Amino acid sequence: MEPEDTRTLQFVGTATTVLRLGPFTLLTDPNFLHRGQLAYLGKGLVSRRLTDPALAPEDLPPLDVVLLSHLHGDHFDRVARRSLDRAVPLWTTPAAARSLGRRGFEVDGLRPWSGRELTRRGWTLRVTAVPGVHAPGPARHLLPDVMGSVLELTPPGGEVHRTYVTGDTLHRPWLAQVVERLGPLDAMVAHLGGTRVLGLLVTMDATQGADLVELLRPGVTVPVHHADYGVFRSPLSDFLATCADRGLAPVVRPVGAGETVSLDP
Repeated sequence: MEPEDTRTLQFVGTATTVLRLGPFTLLTDPNFLHRGQLAYLGKGLVSRRLTDPALAPEDLPPLDVVLLSHLHGDHFDRVARRSLDRAVPLWTTPAAARSLGRRGFEVDGLRPWSGRELTRRGWTLRVTAVPGVHAPGPARHLLPDVMGSVLELTPPGGEVHRTYVTGDTLHRPWLAQVVERLGPLDAMVAHLGGTRVLGLLVTMDATQGADLVELLRPGVTVPVHHADYGVFRSPLSDFLATCADRGLAPVVRPVGAGETVSLDP
């Protein structure tokens, strides 16, 4: 059993992580396809997975919430749809909630800046949806709405620990609102990869990822979503090198598939 004062991330692959925050356990963006299988990205687009996930659905611990940034095949796939317990609350965008609700999942659609809370033994976990943008300009209408999430863990009588999971957003200066409205970040889980669809950048590359670290100044940044599909064009090594060039390396905490890292600065 994990100690209740834990704040850790176990990396499964792509943007799939198991977050253990105090007495709460969350699964993010469940993608369990194996190497060689195709993920469907909408509008007739597919991408082949290059890696295997570190865990299968049957290996997961008991979950309090599934947190889904948006409904794309590399974030919620046919294995997740078939295998996950539909009774576990699933918090996502309103559009994704409508789709998954029709499939029998216990879903809740969160609009930007709305939140939900869990409480247990004096601990509170508040999850607040924050805005994101998945493509530049008019192309954003071709991709699903995307949300980031800020997870605020408050122990009995203690101070809040704040983790931002970016979702598949591009860097934009207005993301400064995440800190301005909710407070300083102890940790950030950054969706990177420099994903390109039809030549357009639709997730942060190394430069944009480092820009967001500079903008928000989290105590620690864990990069994910960077090596698992052919549409990812910006490798983790580029992000690490860019952060090193800017003096940001001390706050970057890479994690390999199957590994667990602390979210404490």
